[in-house]
Amino acid sequence: MEFNPATRCFVAGHRGLVGSALLRHLQDQGYNHLLVRTSGELDLRNQAAVEAFFEAERPEVVFLAAAKVGGIAANNEYPADFIYDNLMIEANVIHAAWRHGVKKLLFLGSSCIYPKFADQPLVESALLTGALEPTNEPYAIAKIAGIKLCQSYRRQYGCNFISGMPTNLYGPGDNYDLQSSHVLPALLRKVHEAKVNGQRQVVVWGTGTPRREFMHVDDLAAACVHLMAHYDGAEPVNLGVGEDVAIKDLARLIQAVVGWDGELVFDASKPDGTPRKLLDCSVLHGLGFKHHYDLEAGLRHTYEAYLQNLGEVVAV
Repeated sequence: MEFNPATRCFVAGHRGLVGSALLRHLQDQGYNHLLVRTSGELDLRNQAAVEAFFEAERPEVVFLAAAKVGGIAANNEYPADFIYDNLMIEANVIHAAWRHGVKKLLFLGSSCIYPKFADQPLVESALLTGALEPTNEPYAIAKIAGIKLCQSYRRQYGCNFISGMPTNLYGPGDNYDLQSSHVLPALLRKVHEAKVNGQRQVVVWGTGTPRREFMHVDDLAAACVHLMAHYDGAEPVNLGVGEDVAIKDLARLIQAVVGWDGELVFDASKPDGTPRKLLDCSVLHGLGFKHHYDLEAGLRHTYEAYLQNLGEVVAV
């Protein structure tokens, strides 16, 4: 299909980290038929409400970025919420997209769908070849179901529904709540508050040895639009940078960006999660996409946005 600025696009989850970046990117590219609804205006867990929205608005393209997300602590504490909310959101939106003739849909999963001990870097074909990481298994199962929904509607009805699997994301609009955030924003906030409050120590969950890949959310948004324009395959596509870093080195880099010279204390009594999650991004790169931000530049951009959000004027 032709995907251009005149296309009617529904960005589901436009207030979240990914959805807001998608909205910014599409607006910057001149797309002027963008459909958005807050969760208060449209509860995507409500099938009748989703059906009514698609009937009234008739989107041609859907970016399904709406999801309930969180870090290890949130996934451990609220497993029922994570599996139920995500199953309902994706099932309702994907089914309505088929019923109302959406030309193309991009479902966004997560790199946590891969088996805990799969070979690194993670290739798309590793999906469903082993056991998942227990701490986020309900969320991962919901995301795997979303991929299979897209593939099943494609197989039975010929729908051009595709899937992208983002790595760990960060950037403007991230969640900095220490009870529910992911590792990077949590560390950024902890180190910033230590600097402001004159603290000499920051505690980091785990040993610091697990390795993680991080992609700036603006790069992820650009990758999603690139997929929408250039990919029509049934298999999910990894969306990442193809490089990773140890958590201890990430924490030290955040220290340098924030300008705090205290001590990092690694609490080995806390869970590490999966030892490594590095995506093989050769399919994405083969489609002609390459990320813009390296990690340090992305962290500086993110910290500037964090400070602006706090209303502070601090030299970075």
